[in-house]
Amino acid sequence: MPEMHFHVRWPDGRREACYSPSLVVKDFLTPGESYALDEFVEKTRTALNIASERVREKYGFACSSAMDQLARIEAAAKRQDPGGRVTVETFEP
Repeated sequence: MPEMHFHVRWPDGRREACYSPSLVVKDFLTPGESYALDEFVEKTRTALNIASERVREKYGFACSSAMDQLARIEAAAKRQDPGGRVTVETFEP
């Protein structure tokens, strides 16, 4: 299963490399685009849940790494200005 990283810049300027066990993130996010904080969290939540389910379908168990990444994204979002925007900088295979 192809995995990928997507690099983001949070509203506070901090950069983070995020992990997905599937390329499905490309269906929800676009490099160079910025998203309202809530929209970014919702899009990544949907994408990472789909990715985890794809792992379950293939291997018989959900992807704990995808769920850990989602938890990190949700925690980071709580520390941001609610009106801020998250920029997706790059995708990395």
